[in-house]
Amino acid sequence: MLIDRYIVRGFVLTFVFSCVALCSIFVIVDMIESLDDFLDHKAPFLVVVEFYAVFLPAMLKLLIPVGLLLAALFSVGKLAGANEITAMRSGGQSLVRFMIPLLLLGVICSVLQIRFNGWVVPAANARKFAIERTYLGRSPDGPSLMNLAFRETPTQNVMLMEYDTLRRVARRVAIEEFSDVQRPRLVRRIDAAEMRFDSASQRWLIDQGTERSFDGGDVVVRTVTNYRVPFSVRHAQIVRLQRNPDEFTFEERADHIATLRKGGKDTRRQEVALASEWAFPWANAVVVLLAVPFASVRRRAGVAVNIVMAMGLCFVYIASAKIGQAIGVETTLPVDVVAWAPNVLFLLAGMVITLRTRT
Repeated sequence: MLIDRYIVRGFVLTFVFSCVALCSIFVIVDMIESLDDFLDHKAPFLVVVEFYAVFLPAMLKLLIPVGLLLAALFSVGKLAGANEITAMRSGGQSLVRFMIPLLLLGVICSVLQIRFNGWVVPAANARKFAIERTYLGRSPDGPSLMNLAFRETPTQNVMLMEYDTLRRVARRVAIEEFSDVQRPRLVRRIDAAEMRFDSASQRWLIDQGTERSFDGGDVVVRTVTNYRVPFSVRHAQIVRLQRNPDEFTFEERADHIATLRKGGKDTRRQEVALASEWAFPWANAVVVLLAVPFASVRRRAGVAVNIVMAMGLCFVYIASAKIGQAIGVETTLPVDVVAWAPNVLFLLAGMVITLRTRT
Protein backbone atom coordinates (compact mmCIF):
# COMPACT_ATOMS: atom_id res chain seq x y z
CA MET A 1 0.00 0.00 0.00
CA LEU A 2 1.29 3.46 -0.90
CA ILE A 3 0.69 4.90 2.58
CA ASP A 4 2.48 1.97 4.23
CA ARG A 5 5.53 2.47 2.01
CA TYR A 6 5.50 6.18 2.82
CA ILE A 7 5.37 5.50 6.59
CA VAL A 8 8.01 2.75 6.46
CA ARG A 9 10.41 4.83 4.35
CA GLY A 10 10.38 7.69 6.85
CA PHE A 11 10.71 5.29 9.77
CA VAL A 12 13.66 3.36 8.27
CA LEU A 13 15.55 6.50 7.27
CA THR A 14 15.17 7.92 10.78
CA PHE A 15 16.21 4.60 12.31
CA VAL A 16 19.38 4.37 10.20
CA PHE A 17 20.28 7.99 10.97
CA SER A 18 19.73 7.42 14.71
CA CYS A 19 21.94 4.32 14.80
CA VAL A 20 24.71 6.00 12.80
CA ALA A 21 24.61 9.07 15.06
CA LEU A 22 24.58 7.06 18.29
CA CYS A 23 27.38 4.72 17.14
CA SER A 24 29.48 7.73 16.09
CA ILE A 25 29.14 9.21 19.56
CA PHE A 26 30.20 5.93 21.19
CA VAL A 27 33.20 5.55 18.86
CA ILE A 28 34.38 9.11 19.46
CA VAL A 29 34.11 8.72 23.25
CA ASP A 30 35.99 5.41 23.21
CA MET A 31 38.68 6.82 20.88
CA ILE A 32 39.30 9.64 23.35
CA GLU A 33 39.95 7.02 26.06
CA SER A 34 41.85 4.41 24.04
CA LEU A 35 43.78 6.27 21.35
CA ASP A 36 46.74 6.97 23.66
CA ASP A 37 47.05 3.26 24.42
CA PHE A 38 47.06 2.40 20.72
CA LEU A 39 49.77 5.00 20.09
CA ASP A 40 51.84 3.80 23.05
CA HIS A 41 51.78 0.24 21.71
CA LYS A 42 52.45 1.42 18.13
CA ALA A 43 49.29 -0.18 16.77
CA PRO A 44 49.05 0.05 12.95
CA PHE A 45 46.30 2.28 11.57
CA LEU A 46 44.48 -0.68 10.00
CA VAL A 47 44.40 -2.45 13.38
CA VAL A 48 42.69 0.59 14.95
CA VAL A 49 40.18 0.61 12.08
CA GLU A 50 39.56 -3.12 12.56
CA PHE A 51 39.14 -2.64 16.32
CA TYR A 52 36.30 -0.16 15.87
CA ALA A 53 34.79 -2.24 13.07
CA VAL A 54 34.49 -5.25 15.41
CA PHE A 55 33.42 -2.94 18.25
CA LEU A 56 30.32 -1.81 16.30
CA PRO A 57 28.30 -5.06 16.76
CA ALA A 58 28.52 -4.79 20.57
CA MET A 59 27.34 -1.17 20.35
CA LEU A 60 24.51 -1.99 17.96
CA LYS A 61 23.34 -4.76 20.28
CA LEU A 62 22.43 -2.07 22.84
CA LEU A 63 21.55 0.79 20.49
CA ILE A 64 19.11 -0.89 18.09
CA PRO A 65 16.16 -0.65 20.56
CA VAL A 66 17.07 3.00 21.24
CA GLY A 67 17.29 3.67 17.50
CA LEU A 68 13.86 2.13 16.95
CA LEU A 69 12.47 4.22 19.78
CA LEU A 70 13.83 7.44 18.28
CA ALA A 71 12.67 6.42 14.80
CA ALA A 72 9.13 5.81 16.04
CA LEU A 73 9.01 9.07 17.98
CA PHE A 74 10.43 11.38 15.32
CA SER A 75 8.98 9.83 12.17
CA VAL A 76 5.48 9.44 13.61
CA GLY A 77 5.75 12.79 15.43
CA LYS A 78 6.60 14.47 12.14
CA LEU A 79 3.50 12.97 10.51
CA ALA A 80 1.36 14.08 13.46
CA GLY A 81 2.79 17.60 13.37
CA ALA A 82 1.95 17.93 9.68
CA ASN A 83 -1.61 16.65 10.32
CA GLU A 84 -0.95 13.69 8.02
CA ILE A 85 -2.09 11.21 10.66
CA THR A 86 -5.31 13.24 11.06
CA ALA A 87 -5.85 12.98 7.31
CA MET A 88 -5.26 9.21 7.41
CA ARG A 89 -7.78 8.81 10.21
CA SER A 90 -10.28 10.96 8.33
CA GLY A 91 -9.89 8.50 5.48
CA GLY A 92 -10.97 5.68 7.78
CA GLN A 93 -7.55 4.32 8.83
CA SER A 94 -7.40 3.39 12.51
CA LEU A 95 -4.36 3.77 14.74
CA VAL A 96 -3.95 -0.01 14.87
CA ARG A 97 -3.91 -0.21 11.06
CA PHE A 98 -1.44 2.67 10.95
CA MET A 99 0.87 0.84 13.40
CA ILE A 100 0.90 -2.54 11.62
CA PRO A 101 3.84 -1.90 9.24
CA LEU A 102 5.90 -0.35 12.05
CA LEU A 103 5.15 -3.24 14.40
CA LEU A 104 6.10 -5.71 11.67
CA LEU A 105 9.43 -3.92 11.32
CA GLY A 106 9.91 -4.15 15.09
CA VAL A 107 9.19 -7.89 15.05
CA ILE A 108 11.54 -8.45 12.09
CA CYS A 109 14.29 -6.52 13.89
CA SER A 110 13.68 -8.64 17.00
CA VAL A 111 14.04 -11.92 15.10
CA LEU A 112 17.15 -10.75 13.27
CA GLN A 113 18.69 -9.39 16.45
CA ILE A 114 18.45 -12.77 18.17
CA ARG A 115 20.78 -14.15 15.52
CA PHE A 116 22.89 -10.99 15.63
CA ASN A 117 23.26 -10.97 19.43
CA GLY A 118 23.73 -14.72 19.76
CA TRP A 119 26.30 -15.38 17.05
CA VAL A 120 27.58 -12.24 15.27
CA VAL A 121 28.34 -10.19 18.39
CA PRO A 122 30.33 -12.97 20.17
CA ALA A 123 32.52 -13.50 17.07
CA ALA A 124 33.20 -9.76 16.87
CA ASN A 125 33.91 -9.61 20.62
CA ALA A 126 36.46 -12.43 20.34
CA ARG A 127 38.43 -10.46 17.76
CA LYS A 128 38.02 -7.23 19.75
CA PHE A 129 39.41 -8.84 22.92
CA ALA A 130 42.32 -10.29 20.94
CA ILE A 131 43.25 -6.81 19.71
CA GLU A 132 42.89 -5.39 23.23
CA ARG A 133 45.24 -8.03 24.64
CA THR A 134 47.84 -7.29 21.97
CA TYR A 135 47.66 -3.53 21.59
CA LEU A 136 46.09 -2.18 24.79
CA GLY A 137 48.54 -3.71 27.24
CA ARG A 138 46.46 -6.61 28.48
CA SER A 139 48.24 -9.89 29.06
CA PRO A 140 47.30 -12.76 26.76
CA ASP A 141 45.60 -15.83 28.15
CA GLY A 142 48.07 -18.35 29.54
CA PRO A 143 48.33 -21.94 28.31
CA SER A 144 47.39 -23.41 31.71
CA LEU A 145 44.41 -23.41 34.04
CA MET A 146 44.92 -23.99 37.75
CA ASN A 147 42.94 -25.62 40.58
CA LEU A 148 39.89 -26.93 38.73
CA ALA A 149 37.24 -29.02 40.45
CA PHE A 150 34.19 -30.73 38.91
CA ARG A 151 31.33 -32.77 40.32
CA GLU A 152 30.85 -35.40 37.63
CA THR A 153 27.96 -36.98 39.57
CA PRO A 154 26.51 -36.15 43.01
CA THR A 155 28.86 -38.79 44.46
CA GLN A 156 31.99 -38.22 42.37
CA ASN A 157 34.46 -35.31 42.40
CA VAL A 158 37.25 -34.74 39.88
CA MET A 159 40.07 -32.33 40.83
CA LEU A 160 42.75 -31.06 38.46
CA MET A 161 45.55 -29.04 40.02
CA GLU A 162 46.74 -27.87 36.57
CA TYR A 163 45.47 -28.23 33.02
CA ASP A 164 47.71 -27.59 30.01
CA THR A 165 45.33 -26.41 27.28
CA LEU A 166 47.93 -26.82 24.53
CA ARG A 167 48.93 -30.42 25.30
CA ARG A 168 45.48 -31.35 26.66
CA VAL A 169 47.07 -32.83 29.75
CA ALA A 170 45.85 -32.50 33.34
CA ARG A 171 48.42 -32.80 36.12
CA ARG A 172 48.07 -33.90 39.75
CA VAL A 173 44.67 -35.46 39.26
CA ALA A 174 42.43 -36.78 42.04
CA ILE A 175 39.13 -38.63 41.55
CA GLU A 176 37.00 -39.25 44.64
CA GLU A 177 33.90 -41.42 44.89
CA PHE A 178 31.53 -41.27 47.87
CA SER A 179 28.93 -43.69 49.20
CA ASP A 180 25.83 -41.48 48.89
CA VAL A 181 24.64 -37.88 48.98
CA GLN A 182 22.90 -37.85 52.35
CA ARG A 183 25.74 -39.42 54.34
CA PRO A 184 28.82 -39.17 52.14
CA ARG A 185 31.68 -41.51 52.97
CA LEU A 186 34.80 -41.80 50.82
CA VAL A 187 34.86 -45.27 49.24
CA ARG A 188 37.44 -44.86 46.48
CA ARG A 189 40.14 -42.42 45.39
CA ILE A 190 42.40 -42.44 42.34
CA ASP A 191 45.51 -40.25 42.19
CA ALA A 192 47.57 -39.74 39.06
CA ALA A 193 50.41 -37.49 38.01
CA GLU A 194 48.78 -36.91 34.62
CA MET A 195 45.49 -37.42 32.78
CA ARG A 196 45.29 -36.80 29.04
CA PHE A 197 42.42 -36.13 26.67
CA ASP A 198 42.27 -38.56 23.75
CA SER A 199 40.85 -36.65 20.76
CA ALA A 200 40.07 -39.82 18.80
CA SER A 201 37.83 -41.39 21.43
CA GLN A 202 36.87 -38.09 23.11
CA ARG A 203 37.71 -39.71 26.46
CA TRP A 204 40.10 -39.02 29.32
CA LEU A 205 42.83 -41.58 30.00
CA ILE A 206 45.19 -42.18 32.91
CA ASP A 207 48.24 -44.10 31.76
CA GLN A 208 49.23 -44.97 35.33
CA GLY A 209 47.81 -44.07 38.72
CA THR A 210 47.14 -45.27 42.24
CA GLU A 211 43.72 -46.45 43.40
CA ARG A 212 42.76 -46.58 47.08
CA SER A 213 39.59 -48.39 48.13
CA PHE A 214 38.18 -47.81 51.60
CA ASP A 215 36.15 -50.64 53.13
CA GLY A 216 35.50 -50.03 56.80
CA GLY A 217 38.89 -49.68 58.43
CA ASP A 218 40.79 -51.39 55.60
CA VAL A 219 42.52 -49.60 52.75
CA VAL A 220 43.29 -51.51 49.56
CA VAL A 221 45.95 -49.93 47.33
CA ARG A 222 46.59 -50.99 43.75
CA THR A 223 48.07 -49.55 40.56
CA VAL A 224 45.77 -48.78 37.63
CA THR A 225 47.03 -48.54 34.04
CA ASN A 226 45.32 -47.35 30.85
CA TYR A 227 42.34 -46.31 32.96
CA ARG A 228 39.40 -44.75 31.09
CA VAL A 229 38.29 -41.97 33.41
CA PRO A 230 34.50 -41.61 33.92
CA PHE A 231 34.71 -37.85 33.29
CA SER A 232 32.42 -36.36 30.63
CA VAL A 233 33.61 -32.72 30.59
CA ARG A 234 35.36 -32.28 27.24
CA HIS A 235 38.57 -30.41 26.47
CA ALA A 236 36.69 -27.63 24.65
CA GLN A 237 34.45 -27.06 27.68
CA ILE A 238 37.46 -26.66 29.98
CA VAL A 239 39.15 -24.26 27.54
CA ARG A 240 36.06 -22.04 27.65
CA LEU A 241 36.69 -21.45 31.33
CA GLN A 242 39.50 -19.03 30.41
CA ARG A 243 37.46 -17.15 27.79
CA ASN A 244 35.38 -14.04 28.37
CA PRO A 245 31.65 -14.98 28.51
CA ASP A 246 30.96 -12.19 25.98
CA GLU A 247 32.75 -14.34 23.39
CA PHE A 248 30.27 -17.20 23.73
CA THR A 249 27.45 -17.87 21.30
CA PHE A 250 24.13 -18.75 22.91
CA GLU A 251 24.89 -22.45 22.38
CA GLU A 252 28.38 -22.14 23.87
CA ARG A 253 27.01 -20.19 26.82
CA ALA A 254 24.49 -22.94 27.60
CA ASP A 255 27.29 -25.52 27.36
CA HIS A 256 29.49 -23.35 29.59
CA ILE A 257 26.74 -23.18 32.22
CA ALA A 258 26.50 -26.96 32.17
CA THR A 259 30.27 -27.17 32.72
CA LEU A 260 30.12 -24.76 35.66
CA ARG A 261 27.25 -26.73 37.14
CA LYS A 262 29.35 -29.90 36.94
CA GLY A 263 32.03 -28.00 38.83
CA GLY A 264 29.61 -27.46 41.69
CA LYS A 265 29.09 -23.77 40.89
CA ASP A 266 25.86 -21.87 41.52
CA THR A 267 24.86 -20.98 37.95
CA ARG A 268 21.66 -19.09 38.74
CA ARG A 269 23.13 -15.74 37.64
CA GLN A 270 24.41 -17.16 34.34
CA GLU A 271 21.11 -18.90 33.62
CA VAL A 272 19.12 -15.70 34.21
CA ALA A 273 21.55 -13.76 32.02
CA LEU A 274 21.23 -16.26 29.16
CA ALA A 275 17.42 -16.27 29.32
CA SER A 276 17.48 -12.46 29.36
CA GLU A 277 19.70 -12.46 26.26
CA TRP A 278 17.00 -14.42 24.44
CA ALA A 279 14.29 -12.05 25.69
CA PHE A 280 16.08 -8.71 25.21
CA PRO A 281 15.78 -8.46 21.37
CA TRP A 282 11.99 -8.40 21.70
CA ALA A 283 12.38 -4.97 23.27
CA ASN A 284 12.46 -3.76 19.65
CA ALA A 285 8.81 -4.62 19.09
CA VAL A 286 7.77 -3.45 22.55
CA VAL A 287 9.33 0.03 22.29
CA VAL A 288 7.64 0.58 18.92
CA LEU A 289 4.30 -0.42 20.44
CA LEU A 290 4.85 1.98 23.34
CA ALA A 291 6.18 4.93 21.32
CA VAL A 292 3.84 5.12 18.33
CA PRO A 293 0.60 5.91 20.25
CA PHE A 294 2.31 8.78 22.11
CA ALA A 295 3.87 10.25 18.99
CA SER A 296 0.66 9.94 16.93
CA VAL A 297 -1.29 12.41 19.09
CA ARG A 298 -0.79 16.10 18.37
CA ARG A 299 -0.86 18.07 21.62
CA ARG A 300 -0.91 21.80 22.20
CA ALA A 301 2.32 21.59 24.17
CA GLY A 302 4.02 20.25 21.07
CA VAL A 303 5.76 17.06 20.01
CA ALA A 304 8.41 17.45 22.73
CA VAL A 305 5.92 16.40 25.41
CA ASN A 306 5.08 13.22 23.48
CA ILE A 307 8.74 12.44 23.04
CA VAL A 308 9.54 12.93 26.73
CA MET A 309 6.57 10.80 27.86
CA ALA A 310 7.31 7.95 25.44
CA MET A 311 11.05 7.96 26.09
CA GLY A 312 10.43 7.99 29.83
CA LEU A 313 8.11 4.98 29.58
CA CYS A 314 10.47 3.06 27.30
CA PHE A 315 13.51 3.70 29.46
CA VAL A 316 11.51 2.57 32.50
CA TYR A 317 10.80 -0.62 30.55
CA ILE A 318 14.46 -1.22 29.71
CA ALA A 319 15.55 -0.35 33.26
CA SER A 320 12.93 -2.66 34.77
CA ALA A 321 14.23 -5.52 32.61
CA LYS A 322 17.76 -5.02 33.97
CA ILE A 323 16.58 -4.53 37.57
CA GLY A 324 14.29 -7.55 37.30
CA GLN A 325 17.24 -9.59 36.08
CA ALA A 326 19.27 -8.60 39.16
CA ILE A 327 16.37 -9.36 41.50
CA GLY A 328 15.64 -12.63 39.75
CA VAL A 329 19.10 -13.94 40.62
CA GLU A 330 18.16 -13.80 44.30
CA THR A 331 14.76 -15.48 43.90
CA THR A 332 13.65 -19.00 43.09
CA LEU A 333 11.35 -18.00 40.23
CA PRO A 334 11.89 -19.88 36.96
CA VAL A 335 14.52 -18.10 34.89
CA ASP A 336 12.15 -17.77 31.91
CA VAL A 337 9.62 -15.97 34.09
CA VAL A 338 12.30 -13.54 35.30
CA ALA A 339 13.55 -12.88 31.77
CA TRP A 340 10.22 -12.52 29.98
CA ALA A 341 8.08 -10.83 32.65
CA PRO A 342 9.04 -7.21 31.67
CA ASN A 343 8.30 -7.97 28.00
CA VAL A 344 4.89 -9.38 28.81
CA LEU A 345 3.94 -6.59 31.25
CA PHE A 346 4.97 -3.74 28.97
CA LEU A 347 3.47 -5.47 25.93
CA LEU A 348 0.13 -5.44 27.76
CA ALA A 349 0.72 -1.82 28.77
CA GLY A 350 1.40 -0.91 25.13
CA MET A 351 -1.79 -2.61 24.00
CA VAL A 352 -3.81 -0.71 26.63
CA ILE A 353 -2.20 2.61 25.64
CA THR A 354 -2.95 1.91 21.96
CA LEU A 355 -6.60 1.09 22.63
CA ARG A 356 -7.06 4.16 24.88
CA THR A 357 -5.41 6.58 22.44
CA ARG A 358 -8.10 8.63 20.79
CA THR A 359 -8.56 7.86 17.13
